[in-house]
Amino acid sequence: MGKKIFKTIDEQIDILEHKGISFEDFPNASDVLVRENYFFLNGYRHLFLKSQNDSSFIEGTKFSELYGLFSFDRQLRNILFKNILIVENNIKSIFSYVISKNHGYKESSYLDVSIFTKDPHKIRQINDLIRKMKRQIRVNGKQHNATKHYIQNYGYLPLWIVVKVLSFGIVSEVYSILTREDQEEIASYFGVTVENLLVYLPILSNYRNLCAHEDICYEHKSLTYIYPTKYHSMLQIPKEDGEYIYGLNDMFSLIIILKEVLRQEDFTLLMHELTYELDVLDGKLEVISLSKVLDRMGFPPNYNEIVRL
Repeated sequence: MGKKIFKTIDEQIDILEHKGISFEDFPNASDVLVRENYFFLNGYRHLFLKSQNDSSFIEGTKFSELYGLFSFDRQLRNILFKNILIVENNIKSIFSYVISKNHGYKESSYLDVSIFTKDPHKIRQINDLIRKMKRQIRVNGKQHNATKHYIQNYGYLPLWIVVKVLSFGIVSEVYSILTREDQEEIASYFGVTVENLLVYLPILSNYRNLCAHEDICYEHKSLTYIYPTKYHSMLQIPKEDGEYIYGLNDMFSLIIILKEVLRQEDFTLLMHELTYELDVLDGKLEVISLSKVLDRMGFPPNYNEIVRL
């Protein structure tokens, strides 16, 4: 395998042109490449390639189309990120309320192993998570005025303040070691089962980090599959070998999760914004159809019907 060496912007354009990209209608290509990074833009090439085994682009592919998909994914990340943050705030607030009410709100209570599941197989995980929580409180607590205020004025940190400095990942993992009673009470606020919430939270945390770090999002597939929901059957999503072909570990599975845990008004706004961005992208595509992008995302053709279900 040959070494990767530095290429100037003109050389980057030459490479793309050699592979079949047209730049005639996009005079700002040089500015885009220097600002957005050739490597990141090139990550969106796959839908425009002639085949999986041919690295050249479909004849007639324009740089504006490649950049259009890149820009769509950025807008998608922005839409998803702000809605996942809503869920993150919701779960942290509900988590702190339930635990504080049931077990106490001071460190001596919410960091006590006795409040968690008695499953002997999870003892190590419990102790590990308590250590992680203490570490995040110690490190992140110094950066927030609220935590400093409580320590200086009251000498302790109530859980409803502590959740501010805990990562979504930690909170979702802590949920998995709570007692069944606490898990059920928290899940009831979202109107979902414990089993579903145990699956949803790590997926939401994964997408949150994906969005925050500007990774490719639209075609991302999570390692964890969600359980089939009523929306799969109501949308008549087709099956292959007895399994739904959309909405299990793809972008549409995230949409289903957000449908389940967001308030209806927030989810409706999310879908309006997403549909708008898909319409914008549709106007920029020529050599491929929007349906090809939707398929890559795991969206069924009637995806938007989920809003009214």
